[in-house]
Amino acid sequence: MLQQFDERNRDLIVNINGKLVHREQAGVSPFDSAVQGGDAVWEGLRLYDGRIFALEQHLARLRSSAQALAFEKIPTDDEIIAEIRRTLAANKMKDGVHIRLTLTRGVKITSGMDPRLNRAGPTLIVLAEHKAPVYSKQGLKLATSTMRRPSPDVLDPKIHHANLLNSILAKIQANAAGADDAIMLDLRGFVAETNATHLFLVQAGLVRTPTLAACPEGITRATVLGLCRRHGIAHEICDLSLTEMYRADEVFCTGTMGELAGVTEVDRRRIGDGTIGPMTRRLSALYAECTAAGGTPVVD
Repeated sequence: MLQQFDERNRDLIVNINGKLVHREQAGVSPFDSAVQGGDAVWEGLRLYDGRIFALEQHLARLRSSAQALAFEKIPTDDEIIAEIRRTLAANKMKDGVHIRLTLTRGVKITSGMDPRLNRAGPTLIVLAEHKAPVYSKQGLKLATSTMRRPSPDVLDPKIHHANLLNSILAKIQANAAGADDAIMLDLRGFVAETNATHLFLVQAGLVRTPTLAACPEGITRATVLGLCRRHGIAHEICDLSLTEMYRADEVFCTGTMGELAGVTEVDRRRIGDGTIGPMTRRLSALYAECTAAGGTPVVD
């Protein structure tokens, strides 16, 4: 799976600290904390017919992550939403859009790790692209990576930070294995998530997902668990081993960029009958109903 360039994105207008510029002229300072050390937090948002689904939850996670990293200044939700609106209006966007929202600590007076060197900031970047859900609905192939998800004593996964080298190294291994994405285990050897999404499995009608011990608090993950509660679908949050993934009836992953996507192969082992299963299809349909009916209006 490799994302393809969408011609509609050739002349994107990007928002950097309120300045709207063509993608070819966009840039951040070499002294910005994101450039210096990946010192930034981010969110992925999706626009459905003029509304951003779960916007409040995403902004709450952004704020929580920035607070955990001791950012001195954090824009208000209203300020961030205003810049999202301006960016979408500049690009004449209304539907089928993915928004990458990045907040860095800001600009340093000289190169260095110490946050006390930051004298200007934060830097808010709003990147909106025409982008449909990126994962194939025909079924994904996953391969287990040797790269592990760190635990809270190493780097707390509840901080939705922009230092993604751990995930990138896992993705490199998945590419080399001919897989779409990588499964990453926690330091104990239990399944955490993929390099980019949360994971669920279905066994005998029971929907199961790993704990948050080594993966971030997923917005789409929480939505799926909420759908299970509302519709009487048996579910549990627990430690899951690779063995349980291999013998599952169904496996699917969740995330804002890809919504729900079924997995048909893990480590070259066929999952279930090798097709997208009925529970995955049911939850995908229920999720589509949520995104069609809910969300915060951001396009006039």
